Amino acid sequence: MNENLHLTGFSKSELAEFAAQIGEPKYRAKQIFRGLHSRRLLSFEEMTDLPKTFREKLNEIAAASTLRVESRYVSEDGTRRFLMKTHDNFPVETVFIPTENRDTICFSSQSGCPLKCDFCLTAKLGLLRNLTAGEIVEQIIIVLNDVYGVGEETPHGTNLVAMGAGEPFLNFENLTKAIEIMADEEGLFIVPNRITVSTAGIVPKIYEFAKLEKRPHLAISLSAPNDELRDKLMPINKRWKIEELLKAAKEFEKSLRRGERFTFEYVLLGGVNDTDEHARELASLLNSYELNRVKINLIPHNSAEPLEYHPSSWEQVEHFKEILESKGVSAYVRRPRGRDIYAACGQLAAKDTPNLVQILI
Repeated sequence: MNENLHLTGFSKSELAEFAAQIGEPKYRAKQIFRGLHSRRLLSFEEMTDLPKTFREKLNEIAAASTLRVESRYVSEDGTRRFLMKTHDNFPVETVFIPTENRDTICFSSQSGCPLKCDFCLTAKLGLLRNLTAGEIVEQIIIVLNDVYGVGEETPHGTNLVAMGAGEPFLNFENLTKAIEIMADEEGLFIVPNRITVSTAGIVPKIYEFAKLEKRPHLAISLSAPNDELRDKLMPINKRWKIEELLKAAKEFEKSLRRGERFTFEYVLLGGVNDTDEHARELASLLNSYELNRVKINLIPHNSAEPLEYHPSSWEQVEHFKEILESKGVSAYVRRPRGRDIYAACGQLAAKDTPNLVQILI
């Protein structure tokens, strides 16, 4: 299968060009697009509004789906972790997180990750390869179909976070193309305002991201208040120091629209970066750049072997938050979801764990 013909990753204009190349009228492109994205069909055979001969032709030269679900794990809190494989057998993980008022899908942008953050289990995989735009979009389709049924509407819309495996800004072109496809009102219609992209700090791409006309929200993983500690925890800091990162963040802040904010993520590691002094240093750092439209998401570390880190106590998490707020920094605690099935932040490492409750689909 030629991955360039994975039609789920084709824009409308590309589908129109594809239809013309194979001698079909342009309206076929719209039919295919709606079938893939609005009806969320994963095979051409299901698109019964297309002539049988055309469906047979499509099956010979293209694909509607290239990911296969190897296993699905369901947490006691309702979170679902999907372990998928690409057509060339690389792992892809996607997480569905339900809450009372909204549902969130955490998707991957790469198979594995090259950044080697010391506290992240995904880093142990290294980079396997970038995911295509089609593979990014298909993750969302598979999860929505599993949760709600093929083509069924979601009860209160869907939020997306690019916080699964990989560094999204190292797959920038495919990421932005996937976001554009998913925003189409004749398809999934998940607009950028419902999407958050998380970066470990690829500084040039933050400037590029700021220039996008239709832009998702931005989250920057910080996790240390000084270069010495961040160099150890997040080796990307050796390439772009905190000063360069915060200058880019300040520039990004200038691009924010009315009422819009952005986020710093701070993974709290017990006894490593969670002391009162770290909290005061972090507040001082952010205040020195006059970042007035930023909030801090505090994320208690999610333990997993062979990582040697452990989460901060809840008492210290709350105390850390209180110190930040006393210095004028907006801080929130992100409660862990799906820890028991290795679905929480930093735990995605393609673990096929038979001791967990597994439902094959």
